[in-house]
Amino acid sequence: MNSSRSWHLTRRTMLRGLGASLALPFLEVMEPTTSKAAVLNAARKKLKVGYLYFPNGVAKGSWQPQRVSASGQLQELSPWMKPLEPFKEDILIPENMWTPRGNGHGAGTATWLTGGGYDGRRIDAGGMSVDQIAAKHVGQDTPLPSLELGTQGEGYFSNDLPRNTISWTSSNVPMSRETVPRMIFDRMFRKPEEGMTDKSVLDLVLGHARTLKTKVSIADKQKIDEYLESVREVEKRMEFAEAQSQRASEEGVLTDTLQRPEAGIPSNHQEYVHQLLDMMALAFWSGATRVSSLMLDHGQSNRYFNFIDGVEGTWHALSHYRDVSGKTEDDDGKTSWKSIDSKHSMYCAVNRWHHEQVAYLLGRMKELNDGEGSLLDNTMLLYGSSLGDGHTHGEEDLPLLFAGGGAGTIQPGRQIRFEEQFSLSNYHLFTLQQLGIPAEQFGDSDTPMTELSRMNGA
Repeated sequence: MNSSRSWHLTRRTMLRGLGASLALPFLEVMEPTTSKAAVLNAARKKLKVGYLYFPNGVAKGSWQPQRVSASGQLQELSPWMKPLEPFKEDILIPENMWTPRGNGHGAGTATWLTGGGYDGRRIDAGGMSVDQIAAKHVGQDTPLPSLELGTQGEGYFSNDLPRNTISWTSSNVPMSRETVPRMIFDRMFRKPEEGMTDKSVLDLVLGHARTLKTKVSIADKQKIDEYLESVREVEKRMEFAEAQSQRASEEGVLTDTLQRPEAGIPSNHQEYVHQLLDMMALAFWSGATRVSSLMLDHGQSNRYFNFIDGVEGTWHALSHYRDVSGKTEDDDGKTSWKSIDSKHSMYCAVNRWHHEQVAYLLGRMKELNDGEGSLLDNTMLLYGSSLGDGHTHGEEDLPLLFAGGGAGTIQPGRQIRFEEQFSLSNYHLFTLQQLGIPAEQFGDSDTPMTELSRMNGA
C-alpha cells in the first residue's frame, strides 16, 4: 500500500455481489491522513450507542457491588453479578438513578428511552425515544439508521403495546422489533428483491473482497479476513440452531414451558439470545448501523426459566419474591415456593442468567478490533430495567449499568453514587451530545451526565 495513502475508501463502502451487500468494518484505508482535528472527528464518528432492556426489576440490594474503593473504583461485584466480574474495568454502576415520569411494567417500559410519561389512557410515550433521535441525526451515514431487536414474547402481555416497546419515532408511533435472527441478518446484508436467499452472503461477495484486498495494507487485509470469518461463524451458528430446533420438535423434547418456536428461532433460549446479541455486535462492527436496542423480554415477562437449575415459576411471579403461596394474581396457578429465601434465590438466578448473556456480548465486543481500540471501546451501552425492586415495583435506584469507552469519552471501572435521585434522562442527553447532536434538553433534563466523562471522573 502506498504510504501516501492517496487512494482511500469511504466509510459507507460495501462488498457487493449478486443478491447481497456487506458493510465493512472500519479500515485504515477509509481515512486519508489529515489534520489532528479531522482524526478526532473521525474517532467521534465511530461512536455507537446500544440499549439492552430487561423487565421485572431485581431483588433489592442484589445490584450493589460487593467492594468499592474510596475513589469509587469497582473492586468486586455482588455474587449475583459475578458473570460481569471479568468486565468490571469496562463498566460503570450508578446508584440512586430513576425515571421520574415513568415507572411500572407498562409505563416504565414504554418511557425508558423517552424520558416522558405514559398514563395508559392513550398511546403517548411522551416524545421520540433517544435512540430514534440519534438515528435521525447519524443514521444517514449507515445502511440502517437503527436496528431494533427483541426476543419473541411468551405468556400473557406478549402483545401488549407499551410492554413491548422502548423505541418510538414519535410520542405515539412505536418502532417494530426484529425477533428472528435469520431475518435480522438478511436485513443487514441481503437484497431480498434480488433473490438467492439460500446462498451464503460470503459466497456472493468474496469476489469483490479479493479485489479489495489487492489494494489495501497488510493490516486491512487481516481485518477483512477476520471480519468475513466472523460473518461466516454467525451463519454457521444460525444453521446449527435451526437444525437443533427442528430435531427437538421431531423428537418431542419440547416441554409445556418451552413451546415450539417460530421458524428460524432456536428452541434453546440461550442460543436464541446469543444470536440476537451477535446481530447487535455484528451490526455495529460492520457499520450497518450505529444505533441499536434489544429488549431481552417484554416489560412483564411471564417466561419460564425452568432450564436454570433449581428455578421454578415464571419470571414475573418470581419478581414478587415475598409472595410464596402461588395463589396471587401474578402466579401461574401451578407453582408455589417453600420460602421467601428460596424464591428470592430463584429470582436472583434469573437475573444472573441475563448478566451471563450480557457478559457474552461484552466479550464479543471486546474481541473485535474497531480501528483505534475495540468495538467495546467505541461504544456506549446501557443495560438495565425500568423497575427497581421487583416485588414493590420500586421506582428508585433502578438497576442500570453503563458499558464501553464511548470512543474515549467515558471512564469506566467505577461506581457513581448520587446523593439525590438522578434522572436517567441526564444519561440520554449526554449520549446525544457525545454523538455531536446539538441537544440542550431531553425529557426532564437539561444537564448531561458528565460524571461518565474522563474529565469528570471519580
